[in-house]
Amino acid sequence: MDPSPEVPLPYRIVALMQERNRLFAYPLEDLAEEVRATGFRCNRCGTCCTQAVNNHIFLLDRDIAELEKIDPAACEPAPDPEFCDQYGRLYVSGYSLRMKNDGQGSCWFLENGRCRIYDRRFSVCHIYPHMLRRNADASGLVTWRQFAHPGEHGRYDPTLPEEECLETARMIKEYENAFLTQQISFLETIHEYFTLGNLRHDPGKYQLALQQYRQGRPVGISVFHAGELKKNTGLSGLSEKIENR
Repeated sequence: MDPSPEVPLPYRIVALMQERNRLFAYPLEDLAEEVRATGFRCNRCGTCCTQAVNNHIFLLDRDIAELEKIDPAACEPAPDPEFCDQYGRLYVSGYSLRMKNDGQGSCWFLENGRCRIYDRRFSVCHIYPHMLRRNADASGLVTWRQFAHPGEHGRYDPTLPEEECLETARMIKEYENAFLTQQISFLETIHEYFTLGNLRHDPGKYQLALQQYRQGRPVGISVFHAGELKKNTGLSGLSEKIENR
């Protein structure tokens, strides 16, 4: 989706910081109770590992460090670049797991319906389908969304131990904090980089570049990782740190 140019970046950064503060204030015990009441238990069915359910699987910076040890070719720029400068270069806030072109859009690590790195799976894979994020409904009412796609994955287990629910709740809050922190850092970096480089977001160039990108055609794209913008050298794989213009 084309970003809203009428909202200045500093305002968006402050809004995300406020969102992170609300996340900190959310009682861990309340979230653990939601986990217990939902009763979700992963049975390795692989349902959530395809684009039939998830458009992409976003990776945190810490996930990339682990992925480099497993298979560096298994990642690609996340599919939703948010900015495009006047020269047609796209900018995105991180990487996602590479998906196969197998009809279902399976995760790179899914084989015969099973994850081949299950014991080393990434942050969002550990907490999915749980989440703790605020969403607005059609009327504009903002509420906490605590569970994604209930009843579509795994199996129901009404006997989840209290300590396990608390540990899951801790992981959920930790992931959401890391995700928001990465988004804040991305916007701060974009704000500084565009200002110093005399760059601006170009909606027209954005639509053209995004169309090329989604068609699998070569397009300049910079990915935010480990506090830096890195120039992607292809349609997948890790990127190299960009040089100043």
